[in-house]
Amino acid sequence: MRSTGFGQTPIGVHSGAGGGESYNGVVTRFTSYDGTELGYRVIGEGRPLVCLPGGPGRSVDYLGDLGGLDKARQLVLLDPRGVGSSDDPADPATFRVDRLVPDVEALRAHLGLDRMDLLAHSAGAELATLYAAAHPQRLSALVLVTPGLGLVGIDGNEQDFDAALERLADEPWYPTARAALEKIMTGALSMDAFRDSRPLFYGRWTETAKAHATLGTAERHQAQRLGYFAGLTVDPPSTRSALKRLEAPVLLLAGDRDAMVTPAMLRQAAPIFNNARVAVQSGAAHFPWVDDPAAFTAIISAFLV
Repeated sequence: MRSTGFGQTPIGVHSGAGGGESYNGVVTRFTSYDGTELGYRVIGEGRPLVCLPGGPGRSVDYLGDLGGLDKARQLVLLDPRGVGSSDDPADPATFRVDRLVPDVEALRAHLGLDRMDLLAHSAGAELATLYAAAHPQRLSALVLVTPGLGLVGIDGNEQDFDAALERLADEPWYPTARAALEKIMTGALSMDAFRDSRPLFYGRWTETAKAHATLGTAERHQAQRLGYFAGLTVDPPSTRSALKRLEAPVLLLAGDRDAMVTPAMLRQAAPIFNNARVAVQSGAAHFPWVDDPAAFTAIISAFLV
């Protein structure tokens, strides 16, 4: 393992590490546990909030400033290995979600944080959950936004999923979007299917949503996307047991229009944690900070006091 050498570098101060800079919004690079150079961005002021993107295989570009959350917190936005500003690893097996946990821990150490507030979106929440199970003492708060819950054994009800999507059936784009989503769910992870399915993931298919829909995506990211769950042994009982060691408060945030991760799923997940609350954002789907930035930031800020 190659040492980062930057564990005490203050956030937002130029370090020169790995050829990167750490001025707000500019990519900073550090060396993770296996020598892979990873990149992150820092925007905003206040106490740091480390943020993990979803996808899997999307760069932090699509998180943006999380609806203006950077006005209340300093956002530390990590690009996963093989994505965005981060390098491809020498070993493709390290794209797997459980093998990404040491990257999150390496970032925490690099930032010089004894404990950190952690926010993760969608598939990134699967990584955050595994991190919380492995390093519960390193978290001061955990925010899971429209989170993937498969690793703790919670999946959506197919009847509820279909019913939620059918509410959109009168939209002109629905047949194409639904067909694309069906392709994705059967393993066809093409960029065309990704783009065509996007209207189903927003509370309203507005010009803002259209501009956001493909941010942070690139053909290069496919390796990370395909490797995220490849060969993973899923053991929900063990993960649930490990999460009982987590004392930090947890926020589970759903959108009431999200067919992928429903409020009912989050209410089912809440008892897995010692100290969890569920928030449901009205009018929002899978990207609640895009659907209603003010409502999103109000919910998160009220939790992260």
